[in-house]
Amino acid sequence: MIKDSVRDAINAQMNREFYSSNLYLAIAGYFESINLRGFSTWMKVQAGEEHAHGMKFYDYLVEQCAKIALGAIEAPRAEWGTPLEAFEHALAHEQKVTAWIHDLMDLAMKEKDYATAGFLGWFVKEQVEEEANATEIVSKLQLAAAGGATLLYMLDHELGKRGKAA
Repeated sequence: MIKDSVRDAINAQMNREFYSSNLYLAIAGYFESINLRGFSTWMKVQAGEEHAHGMKFYDYLVEQCAKIALGAIEAPRAEWGTPLEAFEHALAHEQKVTAWIHDLMDLAMKEKDYATAGFLGWFVKEQVEEEANATEIVSKLQLAAAGGATLLYMLDHELGKRGKAA
């Protein structure tokens, strides 16, 4: 049986994942507003992934016969100065998520909750991928800033393929 401290921490992370989904939808909306629809497509796919992550936590709590505690989701920021700034924000957010997942793993190990530690292993690996993806795009946007609109257009086209490949 899951301990109350672990249940509460998982509920908190579930709600953070739903916030992440809303954040990425907000960034998608920003990209729509500046006619970077490929960027928007990438962020909408990311929003869907974050919602799915929240549901993984939800389903895990159900499997553990633990109470679900959905909370209010704070409205995310809606404007950024540049596409680079928006992706830097996304990268910083993913780094926070990684820290939260590590904190959850630390708690599970402290509580000797090996089932939860095993469950969280997937998220530890997923965060490596999430940070790597955001870091790569930030690097490309930094190059595009130096190279002008042509590179930004090409990157928009590349990111727009994300939803089609999945």
